[in-house]
Amino acid sequence: MKSQIKVGRIILEIVMVLISIVFLYPLFLAIINSFKSFGEVMRDVIALPEKITFSNYSYVWEYINYPKLFMNNMVITIIGLAGIILVSAIASYKLARTKSRMSIVIYMLCIMPMLIPFQSIMLTVVQLAKQLNLSDSTVGLGFLYWGFGAPLAVFIYHGFVKGIPKEIDESATIDGASGFRLFFSVIFPLLKSVTTTIVIIDVMWIWNDFLLPLLLVNGSPDTKTLTLAAYTFVGQYTSDWQYAMTAMVMAVLPSIIVFMFLQKYIVKGVVAGAVKG
Repeated sequence: MKSQIKVGRIILEIVMVLISIVFLYPLFLAIINSFKSFGEVMRDVIALPEKITFSNYSYVWEYINYPKLFMNNMVITIIGLAGIILVSAIASYKLARTKSRMSIVIYMLCIMPMLIPFQSIMLTVVQLAKQLNLSDSTVGLGFLYWGFGAPLAVFIYHGFVKGIPKEIDESATIDGASGFRLFFSVIFPLLKSVTTTIVIIDVMWIWNDFLLPLLLVNGSPDTKTLTLAAYTFVGQYTSDWQYAMTAMVMAVLPSIIVFMFLQKYIVKGVVAGAVKG
């Protein structure tokens, strides 16, 4: 029996390694082609570079003005994260603590947008953004991510808050805490693990997002993001694939670093938010 379990685990590990290779292979291709010349990329896209050179990286760094676009990504990501976490945490706490049919209806309305594909509403979003003067602005794009990221965050927070005993609220109220003081001083610190999970998920999403920035901040070089910069090397008549691959590696590298340092919190936070209560 134990030998069968051991064989099953070995097979499972092999399958997981093979799946990991499938998912990592595109990133591997992007990295090796970022060190090639245009001729090498055209000759054999899957071959290793004949000579490792960093000239592509220095060229892309200067051509796209990497520090400027990096700051654009930082502004968009920080504004988006701050709004998603603040609004979703407060809303989830209030909905979880209010036992009524109306709170259930509002909760369902909050998480229902997760079922709606972005492509079906993107034209409406673009028109609304123009009317609110949020287009062609990194700050405005950060605000728009609030609405797209809140449904999943509310879903995770809501399940986690239901597992927090109400006695904690009552004890804090007896000690004189109420309203926002109760939430920020008592409840929000207890949401640390699930908040870390939401931060990781949304950083990966917002930082690497392509479609929404393409629709809203693609008009001016001062408002472009790193992923849009990679797209500039691919045109109708000419495509500098070596520079496009280099720009893509430089764009996704910060989010990969964040993920590597904080990945252990993802499963723990998602499971806690889905199971509790």
